[in-house]
Amino acid sequence: MFDSRRSPRGARRRVSTLGALVATAALGSGLFATQLAQPSDAMPRISPRYVQPRPSAGVLTSTNTGFAAIPQAGRVGVAQSPVAVRYTFDGGVTQPLTDTHGAFALRALGQNGGTLSLVPQGKGLAVQYPTRCTLARERQCPRAILEGFREDALNPGTRPMRYGASIMMTHRDLSDGANVFQKGYSVGGVSQFKLQVDHRQGHPSCVIAGRTRIYRAEPFMDVADGRWHNLMCSRTRDRLTTIVDGIERAWAPVPPNLSIANAEPLRVGGKGAGRGNDQYSGQIDNVFLTIA
Repeated sequence: MFDSRRSPRGARRRVSTLGALVATAALGSGLFATQLAQPSDAMPRISPRYVQPRPSAGVLTSTNTGFAAIPQAGRVGVAQSPVAVRYTFDGGVTQPLTDTHGAFALRALGQNGGTLSLVPQGKGLAVQYPTRCTLARERQCPRAILEGFREDALNPGTRPMRYGASIMMTHRDLSDGANVFQKGYSVGGVSQFKLQVDHRQGHPSCVIAGRTRIYRAEPFMDVADGRWHNLMCSRTRDRLTTIVDGIERAWAPVPPNLSIANAEPLRVGGKGAGRGNDQYSGQIDNVFLTIA
């Protein structure tokens, strides 16, 4: 141990260069030996707070209503800058349904006992929609969708855009209309963008509607085969393209000046919770919208 006491007045300590080197080497060796002697259980460990919890599956709490959200009054705006929205649904039933940035919340809407559930899909979760209704009276069928709130920043106007989702459905889930993802309506002069699996042949299609005309890109292929498929719609200046599992399958020309702007919320799984809502059946995951 070093002596910290002062030397007598007038006395001078001398430490040879060789002695300093020997002392330094000895001290370093001692520290190195101490490190080697530490038991393995003394190694630092990751705090439990950094361990991601397993996502919680289960039934989503829904609002029982048969009415669509009432748009707020006022002039309808459009996106003024690029936007990127993605929903993975991996937060579980105990967390709000927001996009991956914690924004653009969705809520579950149901009618006639229709419910939505989060079910395991890969390492995360997907949304399970009600089974296809076979009741004689359609007005009695269970219905359920996810619906957001008015967000004019999600109106693309004439900007290039991409939107889509991953889906899994079978032929038992098919009907004349199965809306996957949309904003707006194709009738009433509202304007719309939409992804759907229409007809009992399981054809996916992308739809853009202006105030007076509907444009649809529909490939003649079947995606209702019980496997997961990635569906994407791409709107460029003058073209609407349907892309399935990364491959362009169909396209349709669209006017460059066609603007999509409405006061409607994003909807996933149907155009509403009321009658004739083009209810989707099956599972949906990884819903996204990108506006350039």
